[in-house]
Amino acid sequence: MHHPRTTSVSSSSPGRLDRFFGITARGASVGGEIRGGVVTFVAMAYIVLLNPIILSGGTDVAGNALGFAQVAATTALTAGAMTILFGLIARLPFAFAAGLGINSFLAVSVVGEVTWPEAMGLVLINGLLIVLLAVTGLRRLIFDAVPMALKTAITVGIGLFIAFIGFVDGGLVQSTGLASPPVGLGVNGSIATVPTLLFVLTLVTIAILLARKVKGAILIGLAGGTVVAVIVEAIWHLGARADGNAGGWGLSVPEIPASIFSLPDLSLVGQVSFGAFDRIGVLAAAMLVFTLLFTNFFDAMGTMTGLSREANLADERGNFPRLRSALVVEGIGAVAGGLTSSSSNTVFIESGTGIGEGARTGLANLVTGGLFLLAMFVTPLTTIVPSEVASAALVAVGALMMSQIRHVDLTDVSVLIPVFLTITVMPLTYSIANGIGAGFVSWVVIRSLSGHTRRISPLLWIVAAGFVVFFVRGPIEAALGG
Repeated sequence: MHHPRTTSVSSSSPGRLDRFFGITARGASVGGEIRGGVVTFVAMAYIVLLNPIILSGGTDVAGNALGFAQVAATTALTAGAMTILFGLIARLPFAFAAGLGINSFLAVSVVGEVTWPEAMGLVLINGLLIVLLAVTGLRRLIFDAVPMALKTAITVGIGLFIAFIGFVDGGLVQSTGLASPPVGLGVNGSIATVPTLLFVLTLVTIAILLARKVKGAILIGLAGGTVVAVIVEAIWHLGARADGNAGGWGLSVPEIPASIFSLPDLSLVGQVSFGAFDRIGVLAAAMLVFTLLFTNFFDAMGTMTGLSREANLADERGNFPRLRSALVVEGIGAVAGGLTSSSSNTVFIESGTGIGEGARTGLANLVTGGLFLLAMFVTPLTTIVPSEVASAALVAVGALMMSQIRHVDLTDVSVLIPVFLTITVMPLTYSIANGIGAGFVSWVVIRSLSGHTRRISPLLWIVAAGFVVFFVRGPIEAALGG
């Protein structure tokens, strides 16, 4: 069967590319995929800087720390390789990188008890368990057991979560340091810094372009904001927001680096040990793996659910194409992150920015992944885009994802409360897994006691019970330690 729209191009290659990724079938275009891939990378590039900041800041039980440059190199390597692998196998526009929840958990909690190689061994075991759950079909069964209302709530909650991340990273919302209110607007209730003002201007620009249906709206907004940021820094020399410099830039200063190229140091690859079970005991180590597994499993499930709905790739039950392959490769991301000491790699919610630009297939992932691999050699360039500019795209995408709430009938209070808890707990606790857990537990309790017991999947009861253990793991770990 011939497809004139694809085979009429100069050679048969575009036709094969179209068929492999299903570009035309999903209403996409090669240009949209490339733009989407670039935008996703721009929105995620901060991870090459932030992940080493988090991981290198944690000193393990033996007094050792990971090198900043080495973590930066393996962060870019693993993100690039996993993003490309996911694009080729799952053929979906979901990019991968080191998960922020897990890397913080490793640096703050885990390495206080074990060494860094042992911590990465636990991450690897967590990944193997996720792969096993995916291959056996159990992960898909759990996915299918989640009611559509909760799947939609997860999408909306993630939208608010990434918008909150954007507001915080953009400087619009900051901690007050007080018991009440815990957060406030900017500095002492005012937009008082140039970087935060630039965040607002970039967000307004993106919003206007989206409203006018301009192609490449998010990319244009990000590029324009970055150019202005570079000019502003060249004139006023604001510097970094550190050492009491409240008016400076967040994660990176937008200035042209003196040196563009750098050779990656990949010495951390393969630095893995399974000695944690001997060091702290089987039960305590198993509890750490349990925490990693729950966070990894449900963060990824929630993110993929949200992204697939945003890309209009999900059916009425929330399932999306090549679901099992996607779940298996996501588990491999945790294994790869452990092997490279970059922490568990998982689907990134920032992929929504690329979807907002038209990305619908794995071709966008090849672009994003290729840029991550290139970033290993040009890491100085990834620091040009300030977090204040990138954050504006997160807020815009969060707003778009919030629109999915229109698909949920909220007239039934037994549905309303679990949906509300799912949506609100995510941003307020800074965790996708916490929001999903609150939704699952409240759903089975409230729905069952409201006369809907037979409509609840037995698997959902089991997962909800697991979340109860997850939520009280602190006292359990303390008891095991004692």
